[in-house]
Amino acid sequence: MSKNKKTANTKLKIMIPVVVFGLIFLGIGIGMRYFKKSLYTVMKIPDFELTDQNNKKITNKDMLGKVYLVEFFFSQCPTICPVMNTNMKAIEKEINDNDFGIISISIDPQNDTPEILRRHAARIGVKSSNWHFLTGDRTYIGNLADNFNIYVGDEEDEGESLNHSGMIALVDKDGNIRCRYNKDNTPILYYSGLNYEDPEGKIPKLTGKYHPDRETLIEDIRKLLK
Repeated sequence: MSKNKKTANTKLKIMIPVVVFGLIFLGIGIGMRYFKKSLYTVMKIPDFELTDQNNKKITNKDMLGKVYLVEFFFSQCPTICPVMNTNMKAIEKEINDNDFGIISISIDPQNDTPEILRRHAARIGVKSSNWHFLTGDRTYIGNLADNFNIYVGDEEDEGESLNHSGMIALVDKDGNIRCRYNKDNTPILYYSGLNYEDPEGKIPKLTGKYHPDRETLIEDIRKLLK
């Protein structure tokens, strides 16, 4: 074999592994970028049937074909609920799409009758026909919150019964709860409806000027509406 052929074969043997490893790393890079942009499927949304502010029965089946958010709240809440409602309203205004909706489930159905919820919706300026404020049996609602894995206080505990989480579920058109991944590539599961003192969303504050999950929700809702 000539010296030139030996040199060419040696270069080829060196180049093949380099190209293969290059393609592997390129594939990993592309995969990671896709991984970070895609949304994780948490679970199928629990079945529900409750009454909205217009005395209309609303079920999870009625929401199929829409991207929507689910929160637990109550109209007389003096702390986080007004913040959550404000952030929801900002999201609704920004999205402005007939295929987008909001489900706000009251954990105080004894007081939050359909009439009270209708007044509440009017008071905060809700105009969308896809924003349903729901009420019903408190035990049923407590069990529903458990099935969502969103904290709501025990109705039997007078001091805890009106406590609840500020977390929001994002649901796709097929009725799946979806979420994005955090910086460690771990699904966040739910989004925060709260305001924060810091832009990273680590220090909750009712009057905080930062609401990072509001912006990420807008981005992720738009992904699901495509």
